[in-house]
Amino acid sequence: MNANISAQRIVVGYDGSDEARWAVDWAAAEAERTGAQLQIVDAYQITWPGAYYAVAAEQFEAARESAEQCVAEIVDRVRERGTGVDVFGTAVEGMGAATLLEIAEAGARLVVVGSRGAGGLANLLMGSVSQQVATHSPVPVAVVRGRSAATDGPVVVGVDGSPSSDAALAMAFEAARTRGTELVAIRAHATPPQPAVPLADLEAHERAALTASLAGWVLKYPDVKVEALVAAGRAAKVLVGVSHTAQLVVVGSRGHGGFAGLLLGSVGQQLMHHAECPVLIVHQRKAA
Repeated sequence: MNANISAQRIVVGYDGSDEARWAVDWAAAEAERTGAQLQIVDAYQITWPGAYYAVAAEQFEAARESAEQCVAEIVDRVRERGTGVDVFGTAVEGMGAATLLEIAEAGARLVVVGSRGAGGLANLLMGSVSQQVATHSPVPVAVVRGRSAATDGPVVVGVDGSPSSDAALAMAFEAARTRGTELVAIRAHATPPQPAVPLADLEAHERAALTASLAGWVLKYPDVKVEALVAAGRAAKVLVGVSHTAQLVVVGSRGHGGFAGLLLGSVGQQLMHHAECPVLIVHQRKAA
């Protein structure tokens, strides 16, 4: 293991699947853009048919060696990019989600997972490691899916005025700046069947709220071109729609639309399942 582990590193889960390789490639590009250290984690478990048989020491050793070889090969793949990213690999015996969450808690700026995988890190179609990590991570989580290698198109961020949304804006502006691309900020609103005020007034109210949310960030990032859009409809549907041409969609882990006790709102969950590009889910940082 790298002796000089950075507390601001990017951690990416890897299990040998194609989806996990795409996640590593995305994480490596992000590390290159931001100058972050990259840690690739292969969490593995020993399974044996039936509950009555003990696993031999030789099987533990074989599983460990296989995981170490797997992670060493993907570390070499990153180094062969020739970008100078500080990368190292870790093979850990344990549950995939729990391992990534523990490593994130110990100090990481971002956790990256594939939308699904095979083996130790994600053997189910969503709802497994990716879902657990995105729900419980103490740091932002990128779920790599869809057009994972896209470098064209804007960064898109969903805005609803919640504290979680403000945290998402911070990362979205930084993501747009490091990519040298436009930021599209979208505020979606539902239109009542019989609105109490004229639709024009409703849209003007929503646009004013969006402008207010963006004001401080526009001043802080004057070099980022921003397009502010107000859209009628459910936020998840709107953001999934624009993901077809975006290179990244950023949302808060929970906005105004969900129950206060939920750790991951419905918008984030829908994007994890249906977005056509990587999704960055930003958790509001706890007060010190």
